[in-house]
Amino acid sequence: MTTALPRQTRTRPELPTAADTAPRVDSLTGMRFLAAFAVFVHHFTGLSAQGGVAHAPLLFPYSTLGANGVGFFFVLSGFLLTWGHRPGTLARLFYWRRFGRIWPAHLVATLPCIWVFYLWAGVPTDAFSFVASLLLVQTWFPGVVPMFPGNGVAWTLSVEAFFYLLFPFAIRGALRLRTRTLALLAAAGLVAMWLLKWWTATHLSPFATEWIMRNPVSRLPEFGVGMVCALALRRGHRFRIGPAAVLACLAAYAVLYFHRTAWFGPYIADQLAWTLRPFAALFSVLFIVAYVQRELTGHRGWLCSRPMVLLGLWSYAFYLLHQTLNRLILDTWGRPQPGNSAVFTLLGVAVTVVVLSWALFTYVEEPARKWCARRTPRRWSGKSASSEAS
Repeated sequence: MTTALPRQTRTRPELPTAADTAPRVDSLTGMRFLAAFAVFVHHFTGLSAQGGVAHAPLLFPYSTLGANGVGFFFVLSGFLLTWGHRPGTLARLFYWRRFGRIWPAHLVATLPCIWVFYLWAGVPTDAFSFVASLLLVQTWFPGVVPMFPGNGVAWTLSVEAFFYLLFPFAIRGALRLRTRTLALLAAAGLVAMWLLKWWTATHLSPFATEWIMRNPVSRLPEFGVGMVCALALRRGHRFRIGPAAVLACLAAYAVLYFHRTAWFGPYIADQLAWTLRPFAALFSVLFIVAYVQRELTGHRGWLCSRPMVLLGLWSYAFYLLHQTLNRLILDTWGRPQPGNSAVFTLLGVAVTVVVLSWALFTYVEEPARKWCARRTPRRWSGKSASSEAS
C-alpha cells in the first residue's frame, strides 16, 4: 500500500534525489485505456450521421468529446514523465528509452495502413508526407498529404515527439521555479491556447486553423499543465478534490457545451467552442490529481484492477490500431443507416481491437522496449556530466 508523500517546508523544494522514486500509480494506467476508448468511440460514430463507421444517435453528440482524449494523453504524458523523473538522467538515455517505447510499435502499426488506406482505399499521399509520418514529424510541417499521413492517428505521436525533445531541458528549468510560479505559467499557457484558437478561427482559413491547432507548439500548454501538477504533488501539495466532483463538473460542462448555440448568442457560443481544448486539459489534470491523491492514501479503486491495468498497458497499441480497423470495416461493408444497434457493432469492433492490441503489445511493443533497455550503453546510466542531465 502506498502512502502520501510528506509535505516539504523548504522555500524552494526540489524533487527527490535520484535514489528516490515516486510511487507507481496504477489508476493512471487504467485511465489511459478510457482515453483511448473515448477516441475510438469518437472515430467510430463520427462527427455527424454521415460520418464515422456507424452512427449511433444514443451516443451522439457527446461521443464527439472523445476527440479530446488526445489532449488527455498530452496532459498525462507531461505528468508521468515528471512524476517518474530522476535528476541526473542523461538526455540521450531519456531519448533512447522513449524511442524504444514508442517507435517500433508505431512502425509495425503503420504497415497495414499502407494497404488499407493507400493501396486499397486510394487515399492520396506523397513520399515526403509518408516518410515524415514514419519519423513522427508530420505535424511540424504544413501541407502534408493528407492532413494525417501514414497512420493517421500517429499525428499525436508527432506532437509527443516534439515534447520529448524538449522535456530534458523543460524539467531542468521547472525544477528551479517555485510551484506558484509554475502554476501561473501553466494557467497562462491555457489562456494562450484559447487566444490562439480565437485568433486563428477569426483570421485564417479552417485548414490553416486546423494545422496550427495540431502543431506541437500550440499543444505544449497541455504537457505543461501535467508537468506542473506532478511537481506540485511530489513537492507535497495536496488539493481537496475528488473524482466524483470532477465528473459532475465535466457532465455539466458537456451539457452546456452542446447546447451553447440554443442557450446563448453567437459570441458566447463561439467562445465556448474555442475554449474546449483548454477546458479539456483542465478536466484532464483534475481527474489525474484526484485519482493520484486517492491512490497515495491507499485507496485502490476499479481503475487499479488487473483488467483495467492490462487494458491500460495495451492502450497505446489500441490507439495505433483502431482507426485502421475502422477504415477496413467501412471500406468493406460500407456505412449503415444511423441506428442505436451500432452500439453493439462498436463493442464488437472494440473487442477485436483489444485482441489485436494485446498481440502488438506482447510481440512488438514490450519486446522492443526490453531490447532497447538491454542495449543501453552503461555509461548512459551513470551519474555523469551534470551539464548533460535531463
